[in-house]
Formats: sequence, C-alpha cells, structure tokens
Amino acid sequence: MKEIIVEIKDDGEIQIETRGFKGKDCITETEFLKKVLGKETSHALTPAYWQENNVLTKKYLPLCG
Repeated sequence: MKEIIVEIKDDGEIQIETRGFKGKDCITETEFLKKVLGKETSHALTPAYWQENNVLTKKYLPLCG
C-alpha cells in the first residue's frame, strides 16, 4: 500500500515521508506537496529509492581473473 505521510511539528517544520513506493516514484508523487509547501531544506533517501520494479539495483566492479 502506498502512503504519503505529512507531519507538521510544533515549530512549523513539515516532514514528508513516503511508504510503499519504489525507485523515483516517491519523488514524483510528492512533487506537488513541495510546490505548495515551499522550499525544501533537506531530504534523505531510503533504500526503497534505489529499487526499481521490485529488484534492488546493484553496481558491480569489473574483476580480472
């Protein structure tokens, strides 16, 4: 299940968290909130950001052998 959680703290800081999204979908789906709420001061990517099509993206080093 996909969720967008918006938390408004006592000091006015707003945090947006996504759950259930894979890859860059989380950024695409929250773009409208960023436009409405104003300037983004920071962001952190979760391991789900690096996943696409339910497969974790991995990078491999070429090995000689």
